[in-house]
Amino acid sequence: MADLPRSFFSSPENAGHWMAHDGPDHDVVVSTRIRLARNVQNFPFRSRLSEERAKELEGHLKARLLGLDVARDQAYFGLEQLHDLDRELLFERHLISMELARGSGPRGVFFSRSRNLSVMVNEEDHLRLQVFGPGQDLAGLLEKLRDVDQRIARQVEYAYHPRFGYLTSCPTNVGTGLRISVMLHLPALVYSKEIEKVFNATAKMKLAIRGFYGEGTSYLGDFFQVSNQVTLGRTQERLLGDVSKVLPKLVEQERNVRRAILEDQGKGLEDRIHRAFGVLSHARRINSQEALDLLSQVRLGVCLGILQGPELKAVNELLVMSQPAHIQILEKRDLKEEERDLVRARYIRQRLSGPSAN
Repeated sequence: MADLPRSFFSSPENAGHWMAHDGPDHDVVVSTRIRLARNVQNFPFRSRLSEERAKELEGHLKARLLGLDVARDQAYFGLEQLHDLDRELLFERHLISMELARGSGPRGVFFSRSRNLSVMVNEEDHLRLQVFGPGQDLAGLLEKLRDVDQRIARQVEYAYHPRFGYLTSCPTNVGTGLRISVMLHLPALVYSKEIEKVFNATAKMKLAIRGFYGEGTSYLGDFFQVSNQVTLGRTQERLLGDVSKVLPKLVEQERNVRRAILEDQGKGLEDRIHRAFGVLSHARRINSQEALDLLSQVRLGVCLGILQGPELKAVNELLVMSQPAHIQILEKRDLKEEERDLVRARYIRQRLSGPSAN
């Protein structure tokens, strides 16, 4: 079994550029991920791919991905050769999906260690290309992804139909194969119970709202991913436009409700935020769900100027670094749930209060 480079993943400075705090509308828009689904001509779809052919395909794609030279610090890991903890860590870092992390058979991931690009091999489709960035630089990220897609296309013959476009395992991805996902922090809309209206409105616009880790995951800490649902019959430009039109409205809705709550319940809101910061700064035991919920409140407080202490960058990093696999990597050993809760609390105290905290 192989290990991921521990020093690389355990450092908070390496949590990923997409968790930075300097992107457009960063108070509400945490990050953007744009993904392309692709399959290789003359290989069956993943659901009908034998293990022998899957191994052949992985080797074929690994060699070509490593030859792309898209980043100085690029790397490829076969998921079968990694420990369970490392697979979970890659999932928590959003570099791979839950399906790839917990699946079986020959499969892998190619990524840049700056964590702004990853390519999943033998997930639902043969290839899932992803780029990440802070805030909502949709056009810029799409341009980067197109460049990677074109580089791969020079080395790999994609499954393509002149009428239907790129062929994929799931019919909803046929066409462009493009999925745009924007992670939003919407604590005010959740608190005011207006989030259901957002769900209904986005559904009418053919957009989906998913959980913290995307498709098939639950809503955690008031973080939601908004993405397009279908790709067939729409150009990449139209899909980009569909999401781009909705985002400013969601951002403005959240900001309006934040202002209203601050005006109507100023002291109550301040108390709730300071209490959340107090728990995180002093707790001796905390689970991952509670940590995300409290970090959500602290993040709101930082963005509203209620909290002057913690930096937004540190709060964003803690959203990832406080997750179960990361906590165990920090401790350099497997931990039982109760042990993780103790280590997590200590780590959060140190990050929020400085290295002298204990």
